[in-house]
Amino acid sequence: MLSKKIDNWIAEGEARGEARGEARGQTRAQRAIALALLQKGLDKMLIAEATKLSVEEIEALAKDV
Repeated sequence: MLSKKIDNWIAEGEARGEARGEARGQTRAQRAIALALLQKGLDKMLIAEATKLSVEEIEALAKDV
């Protein structure tokens, strides 16, 4: 009984960790794409729309270009 609960807790923790990791990876990919598009001279609003990043995030990335 207790062993099953512990197994469930572990599985839930692993699932949460995977979800967080996937979200972080997706955000990193979106930022990399946005940076590449900025370097090609695309409009910040268009990049924000395409990547689902905020205009503020795009502008912050633009400072690094």
